[in-house]
Amino acid sequence: MRWLTLYLRSRRAPAAVAASVVGAALMWSLWSAFSNTHAVGMQMVVLTVLLLVAAQTATLSGPDDDLERTAALPWPPRRAAHLLAGFAVVVAPLALTLATGARFGPGWLVARDAAGLLGLTALGAAAFGTARSWFLPLGWTLAAVLFPRDEPAIAQVLTWPAQPPASTAAAVTAGLLAFAGLIAYAMAGPGRSYIPR
Repeated sequence: MRWLTLYLRSRRAPAAVAASVVGAALMWSLWSAFSNTHAVGMQMVVLTVLLLVAAQTATLSGPDDDLERTAALPWPPRRAAHLLAGFAVVVAPLALTLATGARFGPGWLVARDAAGLLGLTALGAAAFGTARSWFLPLGWTLAAVLFPRDEPAIAQVLTWPAQPPASTAAAVTAGLLAFAGLIAYAMAGPGRSYIPR
């Protein structure tokens, strides 16, 4: 149990969990205070999921890059478990809102976007390092929210975060990104952080 405690502290996990909970509560409060409808707009749901995923980004690497590549215990299962826990931290606060006056849903939309954006972030962490891993999810999501398209099918793939929950193309795209990110991050770990001297 001591290993887990040290691991979570070195990854800044308590702060990331707190940021996710506070972020979800803030967005819920804003919608409750300023909207007359119970169902939160889809764009707001997508941007809130992005915010909570961004809060998890800092946990994808520790303070020492070399330590990430050496250990007596195997890293891949721990990295995979880390991503799955991050997924739960993103989805759980928004799932709780489904029982309140301001509902961030439907649940499938939240789960789909959380899985896809977390996978995309993990791919970025493995390829470019944790410090830059949020660039692609942010850019992709903002473009999808600002320029949503549902025709042709390639547009559904390119704007998958903002597609309706029933979109098969969006679900497949999010699933592929989640799977690719999970495999890349679990096997390779975070890329090195290069600090200019």
